[in-house]
Order: sequence, then structure tokens, then C-alpha cells
Amino acid sequence: MDNITVGRRKAAVARAIIKAGSGNITVNGKDYKEFFSLVYLQNKVEAPLNTSESAGKFDIEVNVNGGGVKGQAEAISLAIARALIIDNPDKRGPLKKAKLLRRDARKVERKKTGLRKARKKEQFSKR
Repeated sequence: MDNITVGRRKAAVARAIIKAGSGNITVNGKDYKEFFSLVYLQNKVEAPLNTSESAGKFDIEVNVNGGGVKGQAEAISLAIARALIIDNPDKRGPLKKAKLLRRDARKVERKKTGLRKARKKEQFSKR
């Protein structure tokens, strides 16, 4: 039972492979606690497992690239949540209620020509 799923957030793309096991989570060859040093990002990665009461039942191997650490953590969270549903469709309700199946489509707005940033203009001088 190797479920491979994809999660995306901003510019980050995460591919998660979930197998029955003892609860090891590996991100790009490292333990996820080593990869994400901040506790709130570790909690974000664990959120789908805790919500679906699946902590310690699966070994998860994740490849993630692009974006920053927060975007990567949120992409991993979505990929894990999708994989848990493939394994057990009954978990969909709690995961959906916790909003862990929602793809956040917000991305950085592009810079427009003639402006300093996406929306910031040159300072106006009346005289």
C-alpha cells in the first residue's frame, strides 16, 4: 500500500509516499524535526495525522522543493491529508472539517511595469 500524493502551496510542491509503519516522517532524506526546526511548522506537518488519529501508524517519505519553509510545510500537510484519504475514505470528514484538504491557491502577485512592486507606485509630488 504505497499511496503517492501531491500537495502544493505558493511555489512549493510536495510529493508524499505513505506506507504502513511505525510513524517515521522523512522530508528530503532528513527527519522532519531536523528539516523544520520551528515547532509550529512541525505541528503543521503532524496536523493531518493527529486529526485523523493516525499518528504512529504510517511511515511517510516526502520530497519537497520550491518556495519557503512555511509553504513547504503547508504543501506537505496537504499531501499527507490526501494520502490518508486514499488509505481510509472514512477519514475525509474530520480532515475536511479541520480544513486540511483545502488547497490554498494564493500566490505572489507579479510585478507590473512602471510600478515599484506589484501595486506600489512612485511617490506623487504635487509641486
